[in-house]
Amino acid sequence: MRLALCSLLLVSPFAVSCAAAQTPITLAVDLTDAPRKILHAQETIPVRPGPMTLVYPKWIPGEHGPTGPIDNQAGFVISASNGSGNGQNIKWERDKVDMYAYHIVVPAGVTSLNLKMDFLATAAAQGFSAGASTSANLALLSWNSVVVYPEGAKASDVMVSPSMTTPGGWRFGTALEVDNVTHGPGCFARINDGQTFCSFKTVSLEQLVDSPVLAGRWFREIPLATDTTPKHYLDLAGDGPEDIALSDEHIAQFSKLIRETGALYKSRHYGSYHFLVTLSDQVSHFGLEHHQSSDDRVEHNTFTDDSAFIANGLLLPHEFTHSWNGKYRRPAGLATPNYQVPMEGDLLWVYEGLTEYLGDVLAARCGIWSAPIYTARLATVAAYLTDARPGRTWRDLQDTATEAQILYNVGGAYDNYRRGTDYYDEGELLWLEADLLIRSKTKGAKSLNDFAAAFEGLGGNTPPKVVTYKFEDIVAALNAVVPYDWTGFLRSRLDSNQLHAPEMPGLNTLSGYKLVYTDHPNFWSQLSEAQAGTIDTRYSLGLQIGPDGRVGDVIVGGLGDQAGFGPGMRVLAVNGRGYSWSLLRAAIKEAQGKGPAIEFIVENTGYYKVIRLDYHDGEKYPDFQRVDGTPARLDDILKPMTN
Repeated sequence: MRLALCSLLLVSPFAVSCAAAQTPITLAVDLTDAPRKILHAQETIPVRPGPMTLVYPKWIPGEHGPTGPIDNQAGFVISASNGSGNGQNIKWERDKVDMYAYHIVVPAGVTSLNLKMDFLATAAAQGFSAGASTSANLALLSWNSVVVYPEGAKASDVMVSPSMTTPGGWRFGTALEVDNVTHGPGCFARINDGQTFCSFKTVSLEQLVDSPVLAGRWFREIPLATDTTPKHYLDLAGDGPEDIALSDEHIAQFSKLIRETGALYKSRHYGSYHFLVTLSDQVSHFGLEHHQSSDDRVEHNTFTDDSAFIANGLLLPHEFTHSWNGKYRRPAGLATPNYQVPMEGDLLWVYEGLTEYLGDVLAARCGIWSAPIYTARLATVAAYLTDARPGRTWRDLQDTATEAQILYNVGGAYDNYRRGTDYYDEGELLWLEADLLIRSKTKGAKSLNDFAAAFEGLGGNTPPKVVTYKFEDIVAALNAVVPYDWTGFLRSRLDSNQLHAPEMPGLNTLSGYKLVYTDHPNFWSQLSEAQAGTIDTRYSLGLQIGPDGRVGDVIVGGLGDQAGFGPGMRVLAVNGRGYSWSLLRAAIKEAQGKGPAIEFIVENTGYYKVIRLDYHDGEKYPDFQRVDGTPARLDDILKPMTN
């Protein structure tokens, strides 16, 4: 196969040579300037003379779009490292269409290239930011940020020998294995400067990009579920020692998560697993899945503040579930041969939607969330998809997955009408309905647990690998659990343009609960309001107003929209008094029943007007209410599978 591959590649003037395919690339990354937001990398690539194209990773697995952070690449210099051109700088030229490609000509007699590259980890802490992140005392190294490779090569064929230098006193966690054989001790502190050097075992580029490193001064590694095999670790790095002071209770919950996934998926597809948790307010907050680890970036107090812990409770179960659903079982359109081939996201309602559902259920089963907290969150998700998402009337759920590479970057003003990455939350409702339907049809004998064990656990325990699937495979796997028109079930929900979420009639009928509105915020609504510093008036006034009175969003077709509100306007006064969220809440209560209409003074780009809302139904908050005399299937779903 290798010879056939080389013969094929040599047809292209810019293709990787056989020598490059056989000899590992070396990649050395220096994190000693990470506290100053800059990473240094040196790479050596075996080559042959002639035209060649190098590429910087563009389509990053798990990010579902062309998000490779090339805008933060700097200091990119190529030179010949041996032969007649030793030390000679080689001029590169960027492709005029593909900004991620560099064309070069390798001089005669040159067998390898030296490349130097810096990565500027300067992205703001707000929002999603791909690539490496750093603060004064920690760094998350995403290898795709600091590597190039020959165009056309398969990521699984390109071998890389990586190494890393960190500031003195820093420790690290990663799924990569330290190389204690090839170069002697794999990690050692250098006498002259106290910095730590570590070399790792040679891996494919695919495995390298899939294995980030979390390093820091304040670092703690905690073994989880030590009675299980393979080994699992919780690796924490914070801005201070107080950030990594995780309680025994939380450690027990994460250990329970390990056991619950074993019971659910009945398989492990990794040699060991590392949760890499960055606890810092100086980096962007999100999670990114990997096969044998996860990159989890959260607020500094996530493990020491109860509210913060609950707010982020879905993250680790979600990213851990991706090891099975997303990394091992992967939609065929997302299983590309390298990082330049565009991904097709049409099955993200499985990749992300099923993961959202199973991850949230696991959060309840392992005790991170109590059942009431899970139910409260489910109510908030169901409500906005049912009564505050008019974008459903033109963009169906399927399109949110198909256009994912663009929709990840939208939100804010008119988000309810634009409709973004709903394949997460509505995907969760879809899979919950499927679970309830299976339980109903089999009188509780089977459930989506059976689907998860068969589909995600296909082949039993395996090393890391990718097993692809298509829509038809999903239908076949569901039919193997219980025969039904699953194609019709799925397509009717994926392709629907009705105003309200099509999953809700099934959830209200089958779960033992129904979605209702009350005048008291549930736990999740209280938490959201506390974080935002305002009240949620989406289901009453059809508005989202910030603590400074700025209108963030207006529900299209809602009361505020009909009265003339628009995003970006600023509410200056409510009923003649300077705006505050407490006065707005009081005005809504005063108007309830036969009270006076609510009067707003609003500023819009320097112009002022009065808007009156003739609203009298009081505050409205979503909740799931138990329906007496019906099977409590939702309660059954949340029951742990292990003792």
